[in-house]
Parts: sequence; structure tokens; C-alpha cells
Amino acid sequence: MRRSRAPEERLTTRTRPATGPGPSTSPRVASAERAGHAADAHGRALQTGFREFLRGLGRPRRRADVLLAVLEATTTTRVPERMAANVLDLAMSWFGGEAWAMLSVSEGRGLRWLGDRGVLNGQRDAMTRAAAQAASQATIVWSAGVPLSGRARSRSHVSIVAVPVKSHGRPVAALVGLEMRAPARAPTPAPDGKRAAVRSLDKKGADEPALDARRAAPLLAIVEAIGGPLDIAMRLKRANALSSIDDLTGLYNSRFLGDSLRREVKRSIRTGHPLSLLFVDLDGFKGINDRYGHLCGSRALAEAAERIQAAARETDVVARFGGDEFSLVLPDTDREGAMLVARRVRERVAAHPFLASEGIGYRLTASVGAATLSGATGTPESLLAAADTAMYRVKGRGKDGIEMADLVPPSKQS
Repeated sequence: MRRSRAPEERLTTRTRPATGPGPSTSPRVASAERAGHAADAHGRALQTGFREFLRGLGRPRRRADVLLAVLEATTTTRVPERMAANVLDLAMSWFGGEAWAMLSVSEGRGLRWLGDRGVLNGQRDAMTRAAAQAASQATIVWSAGVPLSGRARSRSHVSIVAVPVKSHGRPVAALVGLEMRAPARAPTPAPDGKRAAVRSLDKKGADEPALDARRAAPLLAIVEAIGGPLDIAMRLKRANALSSIDDLTGLYNSRFLGDSLRREVKRSIRTGHPLSLLFVDLDGFKGINDRYGHLCGSRALAEAAERIQAAARETDVVARFGGDEFSLVLPDTDREGAMLVARRVRERVAAHPFLASEGIGYRLTASVGAATLSGATGTPESLLAAADTAMYRVKGRGKDGIEMADLVPPSKQS
């Protein structure tokens, strides 16, 4: 007969409330329940949580449950932010504390927040500093009595732990936990002559046993099992982004424009929300190339891209279509909204002195064609063709203007 676990070995986790009726336990959460601690893990002292976790790893069954939870957290998605969310759920259940965050580490780009649980605005700076130190020293960092800012000042006595997340020995992220009530003592460095796995930023409490490399090794091995898949996910995201970016302007390229337009047309037809598209052509751009050369022309294109991007909204997709032509996908935007954005684009291009840093100050204008999909018919191709045709009508009238197209359903096109 299979032996049931003793009461102290039965493991549960604190999970986020379900958003709908009925059972909400996923396989990942189920593994977290097996690999976590008590249901009241949230708010448990971090030092207590770490000690209990490390003791638990000494039992083969607990170690197997933890590894299974890590496997499920890192293989159910290839989106770095979702992977981080899975890991943060595990960290909360394993170690306690009141707030957790994961920050990615990138050479030349610094730290970037991938996700957090329960973090207040006044805690972000202190947690970011701890993450930076853990990543730079490639070691676990404890800090106690950290001062906070903003609305978090009223509970300013906190402790923070930052654990480097490595891939092939290289830090790729940092897992940072915080508890609002600082413990009386914080872990101190290992004795001289031994490689410390944990360094304390607080010199008080020197009698706290040091968490040396030997004691921390199982924890670091578990975290490194997270680092490999997370590193791959972040590399894939960067590669996908680079394949969608125009090298010259930094805007999206025509390939990404096509994918985005197809996606938004489907969404518009499904939801009934309007969708608009702008097609922008720079008037007189050839004169820059002819008079000042193609290098100046490339710089002018980059400046034009900045002006057009500045005229767009946060939800708009701005892309370089090719040459001196640009396109803007405007989700949830009707004809009136599209005309407002088109006017901003035209005005900002016309007001900008191009190549001013070169002492030139060349003036350009823009011809803008607009089209709106607001019914249950239409395709990406028909929307793009309508905006393109409207732009050429502006060109035919003398340039420097805006034209709104009447989108013709595909069934009526010749």
C-alpha cells in the first residue's frame, strides 16, 4: 500500500483567486501545490521560507516535485513575461514574502521588469538595485532595513532578497523577493576563505548562520533550471523583434505590417469595431537624394519616421512600407479618428526642418490616404489598396493633403 504523506509534508500554495465558477487548478498550479509550502505562505518571513525550502530539498520526493513544477512553469509558454509570471507564482508559494519580481538582464540594455506580484511603486527602485547587485556579483543578495520612497514610506522597514537566474553560468535575470517587516537579523557572508553564496547589505545580526555555497547549491541549481528556458525565450523574442524591424528607421517593416493588418482586419470583422489605415508618401523626398546624396536621404527618412511615430498613438502600428512610403494601422478608429491622426502626421512632417543638424533645414510635405473598415466585409488587401489609391488622388491634386477613401467590398471590385 502506498504510504500517504505525513501532515507536515502535505504541501499547498497560495494562488490567485479564480475568475470564474468551478475548479480552477491548472497542472502547473497543481505541481506548485505539491512543491510549495503552507497555504499561508504569502507574508511568511523570507528567511524562514528559504530555510524550509532548502530543508525540503533534502527529501527526494520534495526535490522531484520542485523540479516538476519548474519544468511545467518553463515549458508551457515561450513568452518571457508569461514564463516569469509562472515562476513568480512558484516563488511566492515556496519562499513567502509579500512581493516578488523578475527582471531580465541584458548587456547594453540594463534591467527590464518581466513581471511582478504585489509590488508597490515605492518598492520598485530598491528591488531594482538589489537585482542589479545580484546579477553583477552572480550571487544571492540579502538586504535589510532598506529605505523606500513614495506611498511605501509608511512601512519603510523591509528586507529584500535577490537571486541571480543563470544560463550556462551567465546571469540572464534576477528573482527578487520583499517582505514588509524586516527580520531582526539578516544572513551574513560566509567566513573568509570560503566562496560566499549570499552577501548581506546589512552588517547587523552577525550571529545569523551564513548561507554558504554548499548550503545554497540546491537552490541555485533549481534557479538555473529556470534560467536556460528563460534565456531561450528572451532570445527568441529579440530575434522575432529584429526580423520585424526596419533597419533604417526603427519602425516595423512591411512584413510585420502585413501580419498586423491581417490580424486587425479579422478582429474588426469579428467584433464590429472600426479599423482604419493611413498610407503616407513624402512629397519632394527625391530632391534630397538628388541634391545632397543618398546618405542624407537615409538620415531624412529616419527623421521622418520619428515625426510620424510621434503623431501616432500608443495603440497604433507604424511601419515603413518601402522607399519613402509609410503606413499606420489604427485599431478601433473610425473615419473621424483616422482624419485626426492623418492631420497630425501631415502637420508634423511639414513643420520639421529636415537635416537641420547638417545645416540644411530641408522642408518636406506629406500626401496621406486614409481608409476605414467598419462593416463585415473587406480584406487587408482591399483596405491597403483603398488607402493607396486615396494617397495618389492627393498626389494628383498637387500633393500635401489628405484624402479619405470609400472602401469598396471585394465582391464589387472589378
